[in-house]
Amino acid sequence: MTPRPDPLAYDLDALRARLVPETGGAVDRSIPELARADPSLVALSIVTLDGATNASDGSDVQVSIQSAVKPFLFALALQDTGGDALDRVGIEPTGEAFDAIKLESGTGRPPNPMVNAGALLTASLVDGADAEARSARILSGLSAFAGRDLEADADVAENEHLLGDRNHALAHLMRAEDTLAVSADDAVAVYARACATLVDARDLALMGATLAAGGRNPVTGVEVVSRDVARDVISVMATCGVYDGSGRWMRQVGVPAKSGVSGVIVLSAPGRLGAAVISPPLDDQGTSVRGHIASEILSADLDLHSFRTGSV
Repeated sequence: MTPRPDPLAYDLDALRARLVPETGGAVDRSIPELARADPSLVALSIVTLDGATNASDGSDVQVSIQSAVKPFLFALALQDTGGDALDRVGIEPTGEAFDAIKLESGTGRPPNPMVNAGALLTASLVDGADAEARSARILSGLSAFAGRDLEADADVAENEHLLGDRNHALAHLMRAEDTLAVSADDAVAVYARACATLVDARDLALMGATLAAGGRNPVTGVEVVSRDVARDVISVMATCGVYDGSGRWMRQVGVPAKSGVSGVIVLSAPGRLGAAVISPPLDDQGTSVRGHIASEILSADLDLHSFRTGSV
């Protein structure tokens, strides 16, 4: 069998140069900070399970994590509740928009943790007596995944909170269904702060690698979540991480991933590596245009597809 390509020898700057001329998509304009994003930004990083990093130019540029925080909120909720969070949120794909005002029929649960309703709920389930304590726990947990102390952008958090009308609607709907135990405003505030966490491509790749390594950060050696939690999170990323494009994503890319409207994509190839792409212009489903292209190329070139059969 031919040896698999070495991810650390892969020329990410050459891939970046291939991506820069792609001009499709548009930056998100839901809040002012996202609308001001640099559409020319392209950054890529790979982290292997021994903690080694490969990164392109621009990999130190920070953006807000946005919806790419959702797998990690799910992980922290599972860890802090001893798995009981699985009784509070579904795990099935929806075929709906990420902010659809919709809950499971008969249960009132969010359909899965990768849509906004699910993330509002999982963020409310992490340890903490109030919104401030839960936000502190989330930031600490995200920092453990990233292997360094992270910070949140206060302006992004404020605007996510103030302008997140659909999130407020979802939180009130879950309150009406007796699904959400905290106040609607607290739930939205905590989720908004989580989405405002600043990361760069290296951080995201290491976060993906921590899941791929079974919950242990391959750089710091800290067990952030258990192996069972990491397994459950990656499984739901595979089926729901790119919303109603998840089926196409798994056929084309074959690596569990989560996108965010700041143009971030975090990938987690179990037992192999974590990877990240940041490029703000989005397609109609809210996924980075260049990030999708880059993920397909990386999957093919590094033989990452989960369902590739036969010898390489």
